[in-house]
Amino acid sequence: MKTDFEIAHEAKLELIESIAKKANVPTEALEPYGKHIAKVPYTLIDEERVKKSKLILVTAITPTKAGNGKTTVSVGLALGMQRIGKNAIPALREPSLGPCFGMKGGAAGGGYAQVLPMEKINLHFTGDFHAITSANNMIAALLDNYIYQHQNEGFGMKEILWRRVLDVNDRNLRNVITGLGARTDGLLTEGGFDITPASEIMAILCLSKDEEDLHRRLDNIILGITLEGKPLYLKQLGVTGSIVALLHDAINPNLVQTIENTPAFIHGGPFANIAHGCNSILATKMAMNFSDYCITEAGFGADLGAEKFMDIKCRKAGLSPALTVLVATAQALKMHGGVDEKEIKLPNTEGVRAGLANLDKHIDNMEAFGQTVVVCMNRFATDTEEELAIVKEHCEKRGVGFALNSAFGEGGKGAEDLARLVVDTIEKNPSKPLKFMYEENEPIETKVEKVAKIIYGAKGIILKPAAKAKLASIKELGLEHFPVCIAKTQYSFSEDPKAYGMPTDFDITIRDFVISAGAEMIVAVAGSIMRMPGLPKSPQAERINVVNGVIEGLS
Repeated sequence: MKTDFEIAHEAKLELIESIAKKANVPTEALEPYGKHIAKVPYTLIDEERVKKSKLILVTAITPTKAGNGKTTVSVGLALGMQRIGKNAIPALREPSLGPCFGMKGGAAGGGYAQVLPMEKINLHFTGDFHAITSANNMIAALLDNYIYQHQNEGFGMKEILWRRVLDVNDRNLRNVITGLGARTDGLLTEGGFDITPASEIMAILCLSKDEEDLHRRLDNIILGITLEGKPLYLKQLGVTGSIVALLHDAINPNLVQTIENTPAFIHGGPFANIAHGCNSILATKMAMNFSDYCITEAGFGADLGAEKFMDIKCRKAGLSPALTVLVATAQALKMHGGVDEKEIKLPNTEGVRAGLANLDKHIDNMEAFGQTVVVCMNRFATDTEEELAIVKEHCEKRGVGFALNSAFGEGGKGAEDLARLVVDTIEKNPSKPLKFMYEENEPIETKVEKVAKIIYGAKGIILKPAAKAKLASIKELGLEHFPVCIAKTQYSFSEDPKAYGMPTDFDITIRDFVISAGAEMIVAVAGSIMRMPGLPKSPQAERINVVNGVIEGLS
């Protein structure tokens, strides 16, 4: 089997104008970034056309550290649907440099189900992440300057909430001291860095409906609490327009192509374990605008990505998926069935059976949202026919659609069965109107508790003192109507990343709340999750290189 790198480099890319024509995107509206990438103005979105398109969510069971292949399935499904004569376009998230140089190497799909040009998408792409990083850190610099310039007027901050960001996994920057040196070097301040996908700017960009809404949300960012105990908003600094200018190009979705030269949109990249885990509303609506079926994904397992997709993104955007595709792998099922991670590639039918409890919980959760679910078994070369048959039989007994996906090795041809199942299910048994996990007028604590109990299966929640204090601030600021975004490990329903399968008899500990007033959500930080990841002992950066002018290792 050829590597992702070899497959990507053997593919013949078409000019982006040709891809735009296939999607009926006006070529005169494109802003090309080279030959094979272009920005598409969000102003092309027609809400009436969006309403006529069918939205398909791709999510997954709790993943292994290697993931379950949601992007590969999303791209493969779009290719499969195109092959059976359906106009389908995927809307995906942009990869982050942190994981690309840390654990994953790349996040543009795999095998014969990739989006291209793979290296550019995995690296600097159209500069969206850089624009978000610059906007975030410009705010930090402007805030520091505002405090410095007004200190002699009695102005000061009791607490600074705004943190800097960087799109690099760097544990050493989680907590820092700034302003060291002479008095003219600034005021001594304790601060820290998050990774760019965790920035509130990223969430704001992905949830904004247009540039005016972007400006409004940026205005409402709470930077900290003054000495008088009042919130300091970005609009009070009078610099919001400059931040919008930095994001002026970044707000527009990016058009690329699949390995089979069909259109795909990629835009935004919040992580689902520390943020809301969905690509931008604008990219999703853009794909719906130019297709009959839009396939989009939500990060990590359905307990994180899909829950936030429903309770935050769909709530904000007025979207409702016609169907949810739940991706599973034999390896993940075996891991959740008690098989040692080092042995999950070996045949083990009993491990697969034991791991079905994890699959069932995710199905139950999606059905609680009113979703019709089909299970996609992402096939690997190490899977046995007996293992696959066990999952198929289990799904049949549950009355849930089941299809194998081999798009990784066969491209769209390997996803035709899944495509037919998806189309047939949407026509005969589409999802019911979306039901949210909680109502907007419920207290934040109640919202978190409902997600913890219903989605994770927890006994309840434990609030640490810092979280209780922040709850009081949230109430005082009148922000309890915001949805909650729980930052939690992606490897377990619980807060323990090693509690695989379907853990029971556990609580979710909320150690803090982060107020994202611009993004209009409250982030609940659970367990020991970090908003700035670290690098593994052997990061992927050790295997990335440029050989004869070609970038290797990003796959």
